[in-house]
Amino acid sequence: MTIIQVPANAELVRRATELVPLIRKHAVWQEENRVLHEEVLRGVAAAGLTRMRVPIRYGGFESDVRTVCEVIAELARGDGSVGWTVSTMTISSWLAGLFPDEVQDEIFADPDVRIGSSVSPNGVAVPSEGGAVLNGRWPFSTGVSNSRWFVHSAVLAGEDGAFAPVMIAVPTSELTIVDDWHTVGLRGTGSVTTVAQDLFVPEGRILPMLPLVLQGRHRSELNAESLMWRSPFSPITAAGAAAVPLGMARAAQEAFFERLPNRRITYTGYERQAEAPLTHLQVAEAAMRIDEAAFHVHRAAERVDGKVRAGEAWSMAERALARMEMGASTQRAKEAVDILNTASGGSSIYSDQPMQRIERDIQTISLHGVLHPNTNLELYGRVLCGLEPDTHLI
Repeated sequence: MTIIQVPANAELVRRATELVPLIRKHAVWQEENRVLHEEVLRGVAAAGLTRMRVPIRYGGFESDVRTVCEVIAELARGDGSVGWTVSTMTISSWLAGLFPDEVQDEIFADPDVRIGSSVSPNGVAVPSEGGAVLNGRWPFSTGVSNSRWFVHSAVLAGEDGAFAPVMIAVPTSELTIVDDWHTVGLRGTGSVTTVAQDLFVPEGRILPMLPLVLQGRHRSELNAESLMWRSPFSPITAAGAAAVPLGMARAAQEAFFERLPNRRITYTGYERQAEAPLTHLQVAEAAMRIDEAAFHVHRAAERVDGKVRAGEAWSMAERALARMEMGASTQRAKEAVDILNTASGGSSIYSDQPMQRIERDIQTISLHGVLHPNTNLELYGRVLCGLEPDTHLI
């Protein structure tokens, strides 16, 4: 185990900002090849950004959620696929910190280890001597081709015939990868399908989901006093995931203003688009929505960090609000991109223009089952009306 000096939060954000040109350089390649470029992955690792949610005793930083969100938003400003993949890796590192310490010793032997995860319980684990035998098929396995470990969701069969949700840590070399990630957006994430067939998993790598992951309790003795693991899974995940569409919207804003000085509005008398009142309304409307998206991301992050520092418990309304913040950020960011895309005209549909990729990426992420605005708004409304939530991911 190596203890290193933890960079200041502002330093980590600065490093993410400095990576944006490199990420944009490879954005088209990543989309065409449906995986992140190795140079980008090396740059992220060299900046220490995969260590933000790694235990300090392994050389990690245990960064607060606000820092993680600001870093993720900057990476997504470079390319939404990079932002989403690194966001998933930071969440996965946090999950790995819930496992028994001896399992963490194995996973974090390299503090720059890349870890992926899936929260859909698409596998079944049947108890066997010393562990369980896992079978399953998981679509949307983000970044698995770039990861050494993967934390999959499954259900564990009990003696009474009931099934309990669990998280299972698996080396990616033991999974079969199905190359089926042929999508219209977020292509660089390489979110292919993974398969486990009669895979034996040692008992220590099986983590009960409800009491440990969703209620903030875990099996790590050495992480028990760390502030980073004193919050439940869903509010942490919500804040980090919400930062990705925010970064995408900021990228769209930059792309629009970069082309604006040389654009006219075809078939009108406006030789300079910047002089058209319609353009003024569009950019102001988009800017307002980006600010609103940032508000929800920052409020969600600060709520997590504040409650952790104060040692406060989470009410059901606060948990539902965290999900709502994620949906609201996604909705406002998508609205901003839609406005800017509309204002970009026909020339923006060419494949060398980033606006069309950002539009497809923001549409894709807004359809994600966890980020979907309507789903999150309905969940928040249910709780406000005094009903029980209809999901465990809260």
